[in-house]
Amino acid sequence: MKTSHNLEELLKRTFGFDSFRPLQREIMEDSLSGRDVFALLPTGGGKSLCYQLPALIRPGLTVVVSPLIALMKDQVDAMEVTGIPATLLNSSLDPEESDRRLDQLEQGAYRLLYVAPERLMLPGCLGAVRRWNVSLIAVDEAHCISEWGHDFRPEYRRLAELRDILPQTPILALTATATERVRDDILRQLRLNHPAVYVAGFNRPNLTYRVVAKHQPYEQVRDYVRAHRIESGIVYCQSRRTAERLAERLRADAIPARPYHAGLGMGERSRHQELFLRDEIRVMAATIAFGMGINKPNVRFVIHYDLPKNLEGYYQETGRAGRDGLPAECLLLFGAGDTVKYAQFIEQKTDPGEQAIARRQLQEIVQYAESARCRRAELLGYFGEPFEIGRCTACDNCLSPRQTVDGTIPAQKFLSCVYRIREHSGFGVGLAHVVEVLTGASTQKIRRWRHQTLSTYGIGAEHTRQEWAAIGRELVRLGLLRQPAERFSILELTAEGHRVLSERVPVTLSRPVAPLRASVAPSASAARNERDGQMPHDEALFERLRRLRKRLADERNVPAYIVFSDVSLRHMAADTPRDEQAFSQITGVGDKKLREFAGLFLSEITAHLEEHSARPSAASCAVSATAR
Repeated sequence: MKTSHNLEELLKRTFGFDSFRPLQREIMEDSLSGRDVFALLPTGGGKSLCYQLPALIRPGLTVVVSPLIALMKDQVDAMEVTGIPATLLNSSLDPEESDRRLDQLEQGAYRLLYVAPERLMLPGCLGAVRRWNVSLIAVDEAHCISEWGHDFRPEYRRLAELRDILPQTPILALTATATERVRDDILRQLRLNHPAVYVAGFNRPNLTYRVVAKHQPYEQVRDYVRAHRIESGIVYCQSRRTAERLAERLRADAIPARPYHAGLGMGERSRHQELFLRDEIRVMAATIAFGMGINKPNVRFVIHYDLPKNLEGYYQETGRAGRDGLPAECLLLFGAGDTVKYAQFIEQKTDPGEQAIARRQLQEIVQYAESARCRRAELLGYFGEPFEIGRCTACDNCLSPRQTVDGTIPAQKFLSCVYRIREHSGFGVGLAHVVEVLTGASTQKIRRWRHQTLSTYGIGAEHTRQEWAAIGRELVRLGLLRQPAERFSILELTAEGHRVLSERVPVTLSRPVAPLRASVAPSASAARNERDGQMPHDEALFERLRRLRKRLADERNVPAYIVFSDVSLRHMAADTPRDEQAFSQITGVGDKKLREFAGLFLSEITAHLEEHSARPSAASCAVSATAR
């Protein structure tokens, strides 16, 4: 087997990177030794490299099972530009082209084959697999095999048959998101034999998380996108209609945007995705249908126009930002109306178990949105991962801590109202009913239960219903109230809540999140550069190199990032290499890209420097080299 030194040398020569990301080398070494391996790496953590690089070392063919046609094509295009012989088999090929590729596979012309599970498990394909000298089976998006996973696909279940057909061939299972239950299911379903298991942390340090009050949301999105004028992003919407309308209004305001949702035809969805991948449009207004397999590394922002249904979905969707390792921003527009709307949807569910789960998920995402704690700590805590630093310096609550106020009087009123309702009626009620009692509402339930006779009825006129609801949710977060899992909508005082009420213990509350002020919202990269103390690269040169990259990509009919990532262009704009030796040291420049592109980019850099010779050189600028 090759040594670690050989792997790093091959990494630099082929992909142009100087070092591995966490766990990549260990995963490769175990896989190359013949072991089955399970790897959970976060989005942007470099999963693909774990089978692409070893494919150049091990003899024979690496078969990559992938669920999405667009993702396969993207990967094959990237391999061809890098110089790795790769191909794909899926339903997008006509019979003649499919036969041609099968013939080449028989001749051993490829090192990597990307194939859909439905195609791989056809009898004819399985028979051919036995002849292709398969040295590794890589199962990408492995969580699709589990019924407990968020993207379960029944066709993945048959992959276990590969263990009988190729019993000596190691399997590498890869995913970016899987709970412990899903991980165990993957190991069992794929029949992995004493696998090496690698689970990286969920932290994405290059992402900045922000929550702002939802106020005139279209204008908030429009102004934000205008402030990030050259950057690409995704705006997630709860409904198809909202996605359509948002994209339409953005286009009317001269912002290139398209919708993406399951109601569009397959051809239209593919066209819109291709426009986005190729930087022809800047914004994709999408439902959650736009997700797995989106391999665009330079998504600089993800905006949630509506409240996500749960924290796991929010994590996955924000994870589509900053896959190249450069700074990116995740913005959530939070309004009480979204909470009410989702609560109404939940009430329409007929299964009590589903209702209980949905209510718990809604509580978790609302608590995240309203929390004054570090956003990163909140997210990682949901996945059971501690965040020891305390302040991440990359979320709104850490960058601009929210003001706190003496909330003793409103807390006393709210807790007392909960207590009086139970004392009077013998049962508890939900948050909305407590708020109605406090604000003196005259509802059917209040009259039926005679809650207008309570001493706490109408004592909260100084706050709106929305403000009282936010206070109630914060008292839950502070542990003064609880909502039992079996009766989620019911509020109960905790022991600490009783103590605060009886002993008049002071209570501190956080001010609500504020609306976004677009005029003071810097770009994600500028904000991170400022925090990290990095000197900016030559922005004019970077733009010039972007235009060159786009032209070269269009000539090759591939997305621009397949030629070079934004990371590579920023390095060029910072270091301004003057010859091939210096150009070869740019991150992302492997041997094939050096031969094919060095002359063109060096000429562009030289021309720029000559035209701007009176300006200071950007050679001393430092740019992070984290992308794979």
